[in-house]
Amino acid sequence: MLIDFGFGVLVLSFLLALFAIGAAMYGAQRQRAAWVESARRAILLTFPLLSLAVGALIYLLVTGHYEVKYVYSVTSDAMPLYLKITALWGGQAGSLLFWSWLLSAFVSAVSLRDWKGEREFLPWVIVVTAVTLAFFLSLSIFFENPFERWWLLPNGDAVGAMFRPAGGAAAFPPDGRGLNPLLRHPGMILHPPMLYLGFVAFVIPYAFAMAALITGRSDDRWIRVTRRWTLTAWLFLSLGLVLGMRWAYDVLGWGGYWGWDPVENAALMPWLIGTPFLHTAIIQEKRGIFKHFNMALIILTYVMVIVGTFLTRSGVLSSVHAFAQSAIGPMFFGFIALTVIVSFALLIRRWPLLRDEIVLERLLSREALFLLAAVVFLSVFFIVAYGVFSPLVYEIVTNEKITFGPPWYERATAPLLGLLMLLMGVAPLSAWSYTDARSLGRALWKPAIPALLTPPVLALLGIRNLIALIGFTLVVFVLAVSLYEYGRGVRARMKANRETPFQALGRLFARNRRRYGGYLIHIAMVVMAIGILGIELFQTETQRSLSIGEEIQLGGYTLRYDSLAQFPHTDGRRVTRAELSVFKDGVFLARLAPRYDLYPDGQPMTIPGVYSTLADDLYVVLVNWENVSTAQTPFKVYHNPLVNWLWIGSLLFIGGMILTAWPPKESQTP
Repeated sequence: MLIDFGFGVLVLSFLLALFAIGAAMYGAQRQRAAWVESARRAILLTFPLLSLAVGALIYLLVTGHYEVKYVYSVTSDAMPLYLKITALWGGQAGSLLFWSWLLSAFVSAVSLRDWKGEREFLPWVIVVTAVTLAFFLSLSIFFENPFERWWLLPNGDAVGAMFRPAGGAAAFPPDGRGLNPLLRHPGMILHPPMLYLGFVAFVIPYAFAMAALITGRSDDRWIRVTRRWTLTAWLFLSLGLVLGMRWAYDVLGWGGYWGWDPVENAALMPWLIGTPFLHTAIIQEKRGIFKHFNMALIILTYVMVIVGTFLTRSGVLSSVHAFAQSAIGPMFFGFIALTVIVSFALLIRRWPLLRDEIVLERLLSREALFLLAAVVFLSVFFIVAYGVFSPLVYEIVTNEKITFGPPWYERATAPLLGLLMLLMGVAPLSAWSYTDARSLGRALWKPAIPALLTPPVLALLGIRNLIALIGFTLVVFVLAVSLYEYGRGVRARMKANRETPFQALGRLFARNRRRYGGYLIHIAMVVMAIGILGIELFQTETQRSLSIGEEIQLGGYTLRYDSLAQFPHTDGRRVTRAELSVFKDGVFLARLAPRYDLYPDGQPMTIPGVYSTLADDLYVVLVNWENVSTAQTPFKVYHNPLVNWLWIGSLLFIGGMILTAWPPKESQTP
């Protein structure tokens, strides 16, 4: 009963989305406000309906209804409750339903806003969002039905059907297969939902941009209306990427945080376009320029959101993240092609209307530096896109596989990322319209002093790596500029209003969250850069097989192998756990317990043992484990200098994003 109800709700939501498209278009073309209002109410209904569908599927997952194929594929009796709930987005069919549900929530929230100043946008925002929603619902209904039943016949064959085969001989499986071991982690609670929220939220500014093009509005009203939505989308997407890095570090057992995996890159690419859009949108608001550029950026961001979803759902990529191959690939490809053609055709048609209000004449100005930073971001995007898509094209043409590994990405992007760091320091000190070299020099010389002192200080500390010297110099420069800007603002308020330093700083943030929250994000990024430089340039590793009582040294630490145990877990996996003692200069510091878990279906999972300080991580994994009775146990040990500054910077980054996106008390703009 509940299974049929869930599927029926999906179908009804799909029909409502189709009705909303037709009613909104008819109402806009015929100037019939009643039809537009009917479309708005139809799209509002999709959220409670899809909430019922999501609730039904969660109930089936939690209660172990293994007659549902999706429930069988992602849950089992031994899984804890939180994993059974998160299994909603742990497989292809459930994640597509979850995507649709989140989109319906965002669309409903937008539909409930006050439309007095943008009434002509309403029908076309409904059309664009409803088309996207209808597309994803069609995938769930016709290709990846999360409520599909299946049965086991007496001979062991599986039969998929909406209704039980005749004869009564079939039964549903007694237990499920469970989630992939890599997904059985607390990170499953937040990482995928944050990415999905970031993806889905970018649909809203895209819809307003298309509405502006369709209605011929050439002002920046669509950017002002969607500012908060864009910040929210960027916040969630950034948070999802950060959580994914931490999850990879904790679970994959390879001592790193970012492997340039194709699906990691699929999530990164929209961020690489959305980030410059956030900055150039500010310039359009303030100066009335970059109108064509911003339209192209938001279209490309939306396209990459759909492409990223396509890459992870279609099975075209070989990745630990990609879901099983399915028939939805051609549908996705067709939708992406249609989106690109229609969106850019609209942009070309309205191109003459989107004239900039001023001409950018000076290269040494804040506008020009923002534009240069956007171009650098796009250059990084095209490098990543080339690394993702060119192997696919090569395989189609030659029937052979090629891959681009982390060293290729790092060599290609490192100079551009260094240039971005430099621009992060210079741009805040430049003026609008025109900055002469002398004025810029006067603003730069104070923050430049600590930056120029950085290389000799590092050299005295024994650091001779040229990339490290350049990288840390840029880090200090950006940090000094950000602190200098805070200092200037605080001093000005203290002088004008007789405030204490803390009062002045608090009111700086309260009055201009975007600017000073942005500086906090810049500080967070350079703190993250410290961790990235440390692990990328100074990581060391070693691998040895040890007998109990033997020791291994790395990075000034001594590891003593104390014991090994193997035992069954309550969920059926076989756990192999080693215990090692950590010493430094003869002083005992900690005891580590790296594990190797083998699940009943033969899937392994490696859990590292990690000793962390502000200076470094000692990261130990069991590798190539085959038999507990062997005389020696193989270990791989990584020494990761400064890596925890990556996580500290991530927390600052999240704080800066929330502060920037938080609406001021007096603002009524959604």
